[in-house]
Order: sequence, then structure tokens, then C-alpha cells
Amino acid sequence: MISKLKLLIKHLWLDASDSERAIPAAMLERLTRRVAASEKRHSGEIRICVEASLPSSYLWRLGRNTPVSTLIRERAVMMFGKLRVWDTEHNNGVLIYMLLAEHAIEIVADRGLARHVSPAQWQAMVARMARAFKEKRYEDGLTQALEETSALLMAHFAVGGRPDSTPNNPNELPDAPLLR
Repeated sequence: MISKLKLLIKHLWLDASDSERAIPAAMLERLTRRVAASEKRHSGEIRICVEASLPSSYLWRLGRNTPVSTLIRERAVMMFGKLRVWDTEHNNGVLIYMLLAEHAIEIVADRGLARHVSPAQWQAMVARMARAFKEKRYEDGLTQALEETSALLMAHFAVGGRPDSTPNNPNELPDAPLLR
């Protein structure tokens, strides 16, 4: 009961201003440029979402049968839909989701890319990045996530590398990370 109470307080205490402190304007601009540069090399779309904490509607579901890790994944999947990452021409959008309160990261990939990458590969990638987040090296962790995701998209969706790829590569989603 004590640990659940501590978790609730931690999540209720943090807000969007904590995301802005963790990801200051200069870092936000660097991440935006990295996403834009990445997307010029493949037809995929990458979104980064940083949330300070889970909304209270998620926290009330926390219990013995619902660990916080499950709630984090559910939130990442919900944000994947809300940000329309699923709605790309080649179904190869990827959401890199970071939750500051838990120093957690989730990667949600649309079916176009997911069919090429095993769940074990995604889990290994997240485990590598988790070290940086636990040490509050957010830019390092997000840059690593972006680079590894970009490499996967390049391997399977390089611009001009597919017979059905279009000569122009439209930017279907915003490049700037979303801070909440």
C-alpha cells in the first residue's frame, strides 16, 4: 500500500513543466532536427512524446493485477493512436514514448515496420536506452532511440529502395517532440 501511495504521489506531483525542464528548448530543437534529418533517408515517420506522468485515469487502474509497466505500455499505445502515428502511407510510423515519472521508455511501431522487427529486438533496444533515462541523460537516451529506430527504418524503408516508393518523401507528421 505504501509503495502504491508513493507512486500515486509521484505521478500527481509531476506536470508538463517537468517535461519542459527535462527537455529544454535547445534540446527540443536538436531532437526536432534529428527527426527531420532521419526522415529524409526513409519513408517512415518518427514521433517522440515525453510525458511527465500518467494521467490519474490510468493511475486508478493500478493494482496487484495491473502493474505500472502495463499502464505505461497502454498509455504509449493510446498516444500512438492519438498522435496519428498509425496513419502513414506505408504503415511505418514509430512512436518513441518516454515517461519521466518512471524513467521509462516504450516504442510503438506500426504494422509495416513491426512485421520486420521482432518483439525481442524492440525489448533489447528499450533496455539499452533505459540506462540513460535512469541516469536522467534524456537527450542521450532519446538520441539513441532515434538512431536505432532510424537504422531499422533505413533497412526496410529506405527512400528509393522500394519499387513502389514515391520520388518525393512527404513529411506526414510533425518532427518536433511533444512534451506533456
